[in-house]
Amino acid sequence: MPFDGITVSSAVSELNTAILNGRVEKIYQPEKDEITFNIRNNKSNYRLLISASPMYPKIHLTEDNKSNPINAPAFCMLLRKHLTGSRIISIKQPSLERVIEINFDCIDEMGYSIEKSIIAEVMGRHSNIIFIDSQGMNIIDSIRRVSNDMSSIRTIMPGLKYVYPPSDNKKDPLTICESEFLSDIHSLSASIKADKYLVKAFYGISPIVAQEICFRARIESDLDIKILNEEQLLCLFSEFHRLIEQIKSKDYKPNIIMDDSKNIDFSAIELSVYNDFKKTYMDSISKTIEAFYIQKDKIDRTKQKTGDLSRIVKIKLERDERKLSILEKELAEARNAEYHRLCGDIIMANLYRINKGEEKAILPNFFNEQEEKIEIALDPRLSPASNAQKYYKQYNKSKVALKLLSNQIEQVLEEIVYLESIQDSLNRSLEEQEINEIRMELAEGGYIRRGKENKKNVKASQKASKPMHFISSSGFDIYVGKNNTQNDYLTLKFASANDLWFHTKDIPGSHVIIKTDGKAVDDNTLSEAANLAAYFSKGKLSSNVPVDYAWKKNVKKPSGAKPGKVIYESYKTIYITPDEGKISRMRK
Repeated sequence: MPFDGITVSSAVSELNTAILNGRVEKIYQPEKDEITFNIRNNKSNYRLLISASPMYPKIHLTEDNKSNPINAPAFCMLLRKHLTGSRIISIKQPSLERVIEINFDCIDEMGYSIEKSIIAEVMGRHSNIIFIDSQGMNIIDSIRRVSNDMSSIRTIMPGLKYVYPPSDNKKDPLTICESEFLSDIHSLSASIKADKYLVKAFYGISPIVAQEICFRARIESDLDIKILNEEQLLCLFSEFHRLIEQIKSKDYKPNIIMDDSKNIDFSAIELSVYNDFKKTYMDSISKTIEAFYIQKDKIDRTKQKTGDLSRIVKIKLERDERKLSILEKELAEARNAEYHRLCGDIIMANLYRINKGEEKAILPNFFNEQEEKIEIALDPRLSPASNAQKYYKQYNKSKVALKLLSNQIEQVLEEIVYLESIQDSLNRSLEEQEINEIRMELAEGGYIRRGKENKKNVKASQKASKPMHFISSSGFDIYVGKNNTQNDYLTLKFASANDLWFHTKDIPGSHVIIKTDGKAVDDNTLSEAANLAAYFSKGKLSSNVPVDYAWKKNVKKPSGAKPGKVIYESYKTIYITPDEGKISRMRK
């Protein structure tokens, strides 16, 4: 279900119960389109999240404590100035609109009480968080300013009067009566499906809720509403009215709908259209929204934040792969060095048989008894002796090239492996600190330009960024790095000599450490650690992934090696097919 009017109504009801009359203690802006309020009410602490994300706009209480930027954005500083210490005096939803008004009792510069409001418009890509002076309805500022150039319908800029989003001639579902409902349908001039009519005619009604009303009325949702008879229309209104009365009475039943353990939708009410699916019921719409969106939102925001890094790494990888192809072709040619020397020797041994001006010569191959004759290409402009010297020069050149090309190919292959490890880390890192570490690593390697603030950000992030922690079925602590910074820390600083180190063989992935504490490690723990190494690698979708493991004392970092690069000896190999289910069952 999208964040429709019914979900907003449920959220408003919950917020009024939890934070009405609460006092705002702190305000943060963890994302460019997201605000959180720390609120104290009835001796309890609450965190209110308002997001104007185009992908996942929402408003709810949250337990997720996101990291915040070192320097607060201007909009956050403005809210802190006006709303820190204020009291929430009302939380309202105009009818069933996707709009929430939170009114605050503030103290102005003169010490007088003044009312100001946050208006959260949860409307897809048009979502916004707008701060207004409640008395004059003037906009103080918004998290997303909308100029005349951006929208000819509705401008949102400081100093302008706030006006509600246009209703598109939709009607209020909370006040519609039976006669008006039927009259509007009878007056339709064009054909329209029953569910689409409900969405188009009333604000706050989402497509899935419209389908639910039709389902309860036992009417096919894709039927043309104009062909329904009077009895069907009365039944449709009856179920429409029953659902609206359910909303008015705050009869909510938050739940998440799943298909094969995968979340596919959520709802503030019971949806009969999903009766064939598994449902998980919760006692809070906030918990429902957070459980449904938290991972989706993190992944989406991570893609936004790492998009520039991913593009840079992809371009560099493509260039290296093209370079490798060219070098390998040149190497194949250089491997003909011995052939060039052989041609020179045969020409020198048969100078009397060759005349200047010939383009080729078929001569005895006295170096190979099985091949009696050999055809050698000649430059007709050169003498036989000069042709021989030309082949000797090619031989010497090829010998030098063979060594240089081998070294160059080794360097390019090493860089490809490194960049693939960065790609793998970018796919796995969800936290701001981890992304900053990768960004700093690429800057230090010369792949991107170093920003002025990078060093400061990474120093802060290194304190908070931690490897993943799992506990094996036998009680051993297992740690998994999510990027090269964490990998180097785990292997070179954190692990003891008698701890076990795991890594996929010749595949980019995480370093995995079993803390043994001097105890013997059982086969189940070895298998679980190998499963973690295989799953958190580029080979997570493969089968029979080879995972090498060794005592940490046998793992070394070569001098000058790139981050995450180590060498090891005296190791064993486990072949394992990654199993996400086993990982989810391990205690963290």
